[in-house]
Amino acid sequence: QVQLAESGGGLVQAGGSLRLSCVASGSIFSINAMGWYRQAPGKKRELVATITSGGSTNYADSVKGRFTISGDNAKNMVYLQMNSLKPEDPAVYYCTGDIKVVDGFIAYDFWGHGTQVTVSS
Repeated sequence: QVQLAESGGGLVQAGGSLRLSCVASGSIFSINAMGWYRQAPGKKRELVATITSGGSTNYADSVKGRFTISGDNAKNMVYLQMNSLKPEDPAVYYCTGDIKVVDGFIAYDFWGHGTQVTVSS
């Protein structure tokens, strides 16, 4: 039906930057919003940032001022620019989308498989 694929994770030094990308593909009729969550070992998955199709954004307090979410509606893509990375940022970062599929009645949440972000001190 719908697939989300993340890319851009990796190893970076504390204070450095990474840019994550996510593309949604498949039987997409419309996308209401996309976003990023993260999950560190032993912790619950938590919201990082979201963006609606209209461009409204929402950030976790822990990343405000450091991370920027952006989207490309025409390409069904969402990005996460992560600056000033801290030792508490390492996690698997998951892309998610609130997506209505072709011939569907309502939108569902779809998830990618995640991309690892590691920060060295």
